[in-house]
Amino acid sequence: MKPLMSVVRPYAWGSRSAIAEIQGRPAPAPGPEAELWIGAHPADPSRVAGTGLDELLAAEPERLLGPAVVERYGARLPYLMKILAAEQPLSLQAHPTLEHAQARFAEGHGGYVDANHKPELLVALTPFDALCGFADPAVSADLIESLGIAELAPVVASLRTGPDGLRDAVRTLLTWPESERAGLVKAAVAAGTVPLVAELARFYPEDTGVLVAVLLNHVRLEPGQAIWMPAGNLHAYLHGTGIEIMAASDNVLRGGLTPKHVDVDELLGVLRFEVLTEPLHSEAAIAEGVRAWPVPVPDFLLLQVTPGAGTVTLDVPGPRIVLAVGGAVTVDDGQSAVEITSGTAAFAGADAGPLRISGPGEAFVAAAG
Repeated sequence: MKPLMSVVRPYAWGSRSAIAEIQGRPAPAPGPEAELWIGAHPADPSRVAGTGLDELLAAEPERLLGPAVVERYGARLPYLMKILAAEQPLSLQAHPTLEHAQARFAEGHGGYVDANHKPELLVALTPFDALCGFADPAVSADLIESLGIAELAPVVASLRTGPDGLRDAVRTLLTWPESERAGLVKAAVAAGTVPLVAELARFYPEDTGVLVAVLLNHVRLEPGQAIWMPAGNLHAYLHGTGIEIMAASDNVLRGGLTPKHVDVDELLGVLRFEVLTEPLHSEAAIAEGVRAWPVPVPDFLLLQVTPGAGTVTLDVPGPRIVLAVGGAVTVDDGQSAVEITSGTAAFAGADAGPLRISGPGEAFVAAAG
């Protein structure tokens, strides 16, 4: 096992206490701490004894990643794990399919920074609020209509046609004249019928993404519950702390709740305009003290391990990362054993053996799917 030193990203929406408390550091931190990146993403790779994990993998890909991973993904780790701590809402966003990302990147489209997709899984560590996938458009129509704003009648009419009208409703809201957006959001807040509108407008008072958010499922996760965000799923994290794992990509198409550019046409070409009837993602018990949240992509697998008084053995091949939370655990990959404290992680290469995990803490294990 190779202990990892990982980087905290200080985005403005981050919590000043959540990650610090997980790692046992003084809280509040001097500034916002949004995401702890654990992996080999070149923008902020974890380090092993001062060397970037991305450099180590590139130098010995067959040994550390294994032939199967190298054949499929090249000399890179196909996933990125994070601790995400949201104090304020993140932007509405969606991610492309692999085929769409490859085509757009090859075309040189400015909205794509790599040729990869970015499906994501988030498991809550604390109560966690999120928006995930489109809700029943009939319910959304009632909510928009309850605002009593005559100018929104075309949006309501589109939603009344069912899922086929979702595209028109989203386009209408995202292309609203800029000079009228602040007044529209102010009127929606004044109506007082949809609390979500008032909450989001505190941060984005001139952004019609506040109303797009009403079209989505508002999900409240309890610790251990998960949401799965495949390609084309419009979503946003609102508040809370969780473990996130994703394909290693930076391709993000924004749909509001942001001062950044929103490419409406490109977003509409990526979104899946279908109702997500069950936003929560099912878990599976693997063995005593081990559970997983299976996903239909090969880029990653996420396991949660609670050893208790015993030792859990995981025979998961390929490159693996073990992250401790809520206490320390000891991990042995057959080559060496390390103790990792809460909020720290270690890496095991494909050439190492099964993982033996023990100790009073809890661990999340990331691997190639």
